[in-house]
Amino acid sequence: MAAGYRGRRRAQSTDYWPGFVDAMATLLLVIIFLLSIFMIAQFFLSQQLSGRDTVLNRLNAQINELTQLLALERASSTDLEDTIQGLRASLSDAQDEQARLQGLLESSSGEADAAGGKAARLENLLDDERQVSQAALAQVELLNQQISALRRQIAAANAALDAAEAKESESQAKIASLGRRLNAALVQRVQELSRYRSDFFGRLREILSQRSDISVVGDRFVFQSEVLFDSGSEDINPAGQQELEKLAEAIQELSLQIPDEINWVLRVDGHTDARPLSGAGRLRNNWELSAARAISVVRYLIQQGVDPKRLVAAGFGEHQPLAEGDSPEALAKNRRIELKLTER
Repeated sequence: MAAGYRGRRRAQSTDYWPGFVDAMATLLLVIIFLLSIFMIAQFFLSQQLSGRDTVLNRLNAQINELTQLLALERASSTDLEDTIQGLRASLSDAQDEQARLQGLLESSSGEADAAGGKAARLENLLDDERQVSQAALAQVELLNQQISALRRQIAAANAALDAAEAKESESQAKIASLGRRLNAALVQRVQELSRYRSDFFGRLREILSQRSDISVVGDRFVFQSEVLFDSGSEDINPAGQQELEKLAEAIQELSLQIPDEINWVLRVDGHTDARPLSGAGRLRNNWELSAARAISVVRYLIQQGVDPKRLVAAGFGEHQPLAEGDSPEALAKNRRIELKLTER
């Protein structure tokens, strides 16, 4: 009976060591993993604070990552505390077993040597468990310190984020103020240009003698093509040259009145009717004819002393008619040169 009992006790005493080895391996892996996470977090934190323009997005990502790391470390700390509690329970069981063995030693002198040997082994085992428990407690304390450091870093990141948001709000306010001032300046420029356009058109009405084939349509001054060109031609006829000389004089007078800060141009738009060109001339279609006539007007105005940078030529062919239909009146109305005073 005594030999069987000692055999069972020896089998039970050898079951503690694998558990302790697994606990130590788990602790070591967790510590290495947490230290790696901490070093990665330190690296990303140092990188995130370097750029002002991207600090908001990076800080938000960093805070999310640190929060996840903190949650992971808290879970790991909970697991370590559970492991420590298990070790303490094992230590308590071992202490109870030692007490029971000591009772057996007092009641049975024949088994004193064997029980003494077991008690010595149990004592050594208890010492090992105490050392493991102390190491685990030290690791828990180290993890708590690391969590505190991470919390401080999160607080610093939050402070930096608040400062960046405040600066961003200030910048947005400045941008909004600049936008309002710019809009006000643009409105003022448009009003000024409209006033000069009205004066310019009034001057043109005076010098062009209220001809029926020259009119104002909206914000544009319109010459019927017959005033300046012969049918199908891109060359300005003599009568048209006289009219353009008057126009050039009015433009030069206008350029002296408009302030330099207004970047204005006179756009010369050529338009034709929808009838295709006849003959085999240089121009192949109405689009080329309208562009060529607009360019001819611009060139003649430049010859009369108008600043080239204040002139723009454009051709629209038959694609923007003023009148629908193919009656002679509609076709004549669509053949035109338009002048528009606008801002570049």
